[in-house]
Amino acid sequence: MTTPETTTPGTSALPLEGLSAIVTGAGRGLGRAEALELARLGAAVVVNDYGQPGRDGSGTASAAPAEEVVAEIRAAGGRAVAHLGDVADFETARGLIDLAVAEFGALDILVNNAGILRDRMVFSMTEDEWDSVIRVHLKGHFNTTHFAAVHWRGRAKAGETGVYGRIVNTSSEAFLAGSAGQPNYAAAKGGIVGLTTSTALALARYGVTANAICPRARTRMTEDVFAGFSEPGEGDLDPLSPDHVAPLVGYLASPAAAGVNGQLLVVHGGMVAVVDRPRVSAKFDTAKEAFTYEELDGLLTPHYASRPAGETFAASEVLGLKKG
Repeated sequence: MTTPETTTPGTSALPLEGLSAIVTGAGRGLGRAEALELARLGAAVVVNDYGQPGRDGSGTASAAPAEEVVAEIRAAGGRAVAHLGDVADFETARGLIDLAVAEFGALDILVNNAGILRDRMVFSMTEDEWDSVIRVHLKGHFNTTHFAAVHWRGRAKAGETGVYGRIVNTSSEAFLAGSAGQPNYAAAKGGIVGLTTSTALALARYGVTANAICPRARTRMTEDVFAGFSEPGEGDLDPLSPDHVAPLVGYLASPAAAGVNGQLLVVHGGMVAVVDRPRVSAKFDTAKEAFTYEELDGLLTPHYASRPAGETFAASEVLGLKKG
């Protein structure tokens, strides 16, 4: 066990100096870029990855992806340790938080990124395809959040002042836009936003913030989605590179973002969009003590007839967001 840093967060040249972080699913893609960025900003990082080769969660688990990222961080002068484990398992998630505390003295930052894809239309999806995606994404986010929250609340209850805690959860535009071929994934990502806002309200009193991002990037998970998008030229940064997402995670994990809590942000290609909360667009009151079918028909049918055809609660316009 190392001795906890005494540097006050944000007071050194590096905004995350003296802090420790966990990044789940950090062996590849977005998680890897986020872990490297947090380390570059001064954090000691626990790199979690189950290491299965298939984006659907198939294949034999391997320590190699996490260990390779740890080696990169250490080669650059940072501190990191690998954790091989499935965060959708409750006890494994407990061990992940315990590892951060044992190695670095405390946990300060949790970035939940681990996930799998098993896409299918809702009429073709199997029970296992539904359950497995909900398990890894939504339960995985809950498991680590639960044990991190226990850690931070325990420190506050023990009398520690100035408890520092940051949670960055990974949602998706699939939730916002209502991806037709991903009912399991869209539901899990929508659930993560609900988990995030609930956590933000529950933990604010302890000095902890929780925010969610909807990133867009070219990774192993999205290789077919962006197959038709041209690759960048030599020396150019891919507009779909995870490197466009990682700085926002670094910011949300930093002392500078103390006033950002319970928020949802879309990020990709040099752009960050702040998503506003849902607002009531219309309100109807019964003329009597309670609504009848006939009264609702007279109010709601013409209301929806006046709206654009095909418009739903899904915000498909987010898919058209770009820099500029």
